[in-house]
Amino acid sequence: MFDFRLKVFLAVAKRLNFTKASEELYITQPAVTKHIKEIENYFKVKLFDRNGTKIKLTPAGETLLQYAEQVFAIYQNMEFELNAFTQNKAGAIRIGASTTVAQYLLPLILAAFHHKFGSIKVQLVTGNTEQIEQALQNKNIDLGIIEGRSRNTIFKYTPFVKDELVLVGKSGHPLSKKLSVKIEDIIKYSFLLREPGSGTLEVIAHALKQAGIKISDLNLEMQLDSSESIKMYLLNSEALAFLSIYSIFKELKNNECTVVDVKGLTVEREFNFIRTQGEGESLSDLFIKFALSYNFK
Repeated sequence: MFDFRLKVFLAVAKRLNFTKASEELYITQPAVTKHIKEIENYFKVKLFDRNGTKIKLTPAGETLLQYAEQVFAIYQNMEFELNAFTQNKAGAIRIGASTTVAQYLLPLILAAFHHKFGSIKVQLVTGNTEQIEQALQNKNIDLGIIEGRSRNTIFKYTPFVKDELVLVGKSGHPLSKKLSVKIEDIIKYSFLLREPGSGTLEVIAHALKQAGIKISDLNLEMQLDSSESIKMYLLNSEALAFLSIYSIFKELKNNECTVVDVKGLTVEREFNFIRTQGEGESLSDLFIKFALSYNFK
C-alpha cells in the first residue's frame, strides 16, 4: 500500500499538478489528495506548499522525492535483471535514433549493453525524427528513439528520458553578461536552427509560439543538420542557438559557451522509444528495459 502512495507522490512531485497525476494514475483527484495527506500524516511533515492553483515541493518533499526516485530505480533494475533470465540473449537489433540521442545519450548505454549482452549485435543509424519514423515504417530498423510523438497511430511509444533545450552563445557573447533577458530581446540576434523535419526544430517552434514569438520572427543566419555542426559554428560566431543541455556539458565545463536565461521561456522535450503497434516480445523490449534502468547521474 505504501508503495502505491509513494507512486502517487512521485507523480505529483514530477508534474506539480494533482489533476495530471490523477490522469496518469487513473484515479480521482480526491484520491490523489488523500494519499498525499496520508504520507504527510505518517511522517508528520508537509510535502507541498500551495499558492492558489500552483504547488511546489517543500524541503521535506524534495528529500522524499530523492528517495522515491532511488526506490523505484531499484525496483526497475530488479525487474530488468530478473526478467533478463528468461530473455533470448542472442541475435541482432537495428536501432534508429535522432541525432541528439545518438551522439550524447546512446553511446554510454550501448557500451554497457554490449558488456552485458555481448552476443547481441547492435546496429545504430541516425537521422532526424521524420527519417527515423520512415525507417521504422519501412522495417529498416526494429526500434527508434525520437523527440516527442507524432500523430501516426501505427506507432507505440515508451517514454525514455527528458531533455531541456537551452539558449546558447559562445563565451563572451553580449548576452552572457546578463543574468536573464526578455524574450523580445533575443530576436535582435542571429540564430542557428536545425533543418526542416527535425524534431528539435518543432519543439523550439512550439515553445516560442507559447511565448508569443513565431519561429519566422527569428533572424535566421543558417540551418544545419546536427547539434555538433551548430555548436561548432556558434563557438566561432556571434550567433545564438537552442541546444540540448546534454550536448554542451564539455563546453560549459571548459567555459567555451554560455547559457542565456530567457524570462518566461522553458523549452523541454521528452525522448521516446518508438515501435510499430502489435510487436511481440523481442530484443527491442530487452534493450528498452536495459536503457530505462541505466543511471545517467
